[in-house]
Amino acid sequence: MTNYKNILEKLPYTKPFLFVDQLLSISENGVEGTYRFKEDEYFYEGHFNNRPVTPGVILTECMAQIGLVCLGIFLFSEKDTEGKPQISLVSSQVDFLLPVYPGDTVKIISEKEYFRFGKLKCKMKMLNASDELICRGIISGMVVLEASSKK
Repeated sequence: MTNYKNILEKLPYTKPFLFVDQLLSISENGVEGTYRFKEDEYFYEGHFNNRPVTPGVILTECMAQIGLVCLGIFLFSEKDTEGKPQISLVSSQVDFLLPVYPGDTVKIISEKEYFRFGKLKCKMKMLNASDELICRGIISGMVVLEASSKK
């Protein structure tokens, strides 16, 4: 059984820029996870006046954190390596179909397309609580091991 908590602890993010609440499943082929956009998130102020909507760049970041970074950490944890995996976004192409409002919970489903030579590419979709498609796309990033400091 995979230790989801261990993966979450290795994420290189903290609040207010952590967009992962829970991992539902993870394997070498993909990952599923959720995040609830709290009503008091910093980015709702001014986006938009009197009708806050989650910015697309934040939705993309949420997809990347769950669908790319968590999966990358898992894939490297399967190998016998030293150092902490660091993932940098290389490219994203996302189509947005529905808005996400304060208080909404989203589910990200990510399928690995390939992972070779340190590049991880995944096909992802984000669903709302009614299983309606919010957005979908392809996100890729480079996975490198941060040298462990032994002093």
